[in-house]
Amino acid sequence: MIIKGMCFCAGLFIVFLCSSASRPVHPAKIQQQKVVDSGWRQLFNGKDLDGWKQVGPGTRYVENGLTGSHGGMGLCYWTKEKFGDCVIRIVYKMQKENSNSGFFIRIPIEPREAWMPVFYGYEVQIDNHPETSGEDEYHVTGTLYSLTKPHAKPGKPGPQWNVMEITLDGARTLVTVNGELVTDYTEGDATPERKFDFEPFRGLRPNYGFIGMQNHGDDDIVFFKQVAVRPLHIK
Repeated sequence: MIIKGMCFCAGLFIVFLCSSASRPVHPAKIQQQKVVDSGWRQLFNGKDLDGWKQVGPGTRYVENGLTGSHGGMGLCYWTKEKFGDCVIRIVYKMQKENSNSGFFIRIPIEPREAWMPVFYGYEVQIDNHPETSGEDEYHVTGTLYSLTKPHAKPGKPGPQWNVMEITLDGARTLVTVNGELVTDYTEGDATPERKFDFEPFRGLRPNYGFIGMQNHGDDDIVFFKQVAVRPLHIK
């Protein structure tokens, strides 16, 4: 009787395992697992600007999952932490065929106004045609504004989407735009002299700093759809 009971229970256990193995998994759960495994953390939720703060002139707003801006020049920065040894992914598009904006990294202290990040942080430029404002290729999309010469110029005109990835690896900064390397810069590398009084001061930046989205002005609007970050080395 005990042996028969054990066989019966074993049979039920095998049936349970088979039914569990064949049970379909909801696609949302699969997608959620992929997001977790990828290590990416979304800083812009597509609904509001929770965690972000505006300094300087202008404002940012959220509409249809995008953040645009009014006025400028200002900066909307992430308030909760500094970033370093990570990869930052920005998905953006220009309102016009060409618009001027930027994404700031390595800001040494929490901003209280818009010009400190310009002078003492790095602006990863968004501007496919800097020559229209009298600037050279050191000011093109994907460069560290006025500091680095681009390896390529892969920025797409508006209203096409662009994907920019900024890798902060200790004192090294790499920028790709649409999969192509634009910038590979390490603190202490040679840089050209300052040409304009609105360019950043030369000198070393910290390994960890605040980040932010620039609003340049009403004639230069760039929409951001995604700002995400992941650790440089995923465990």
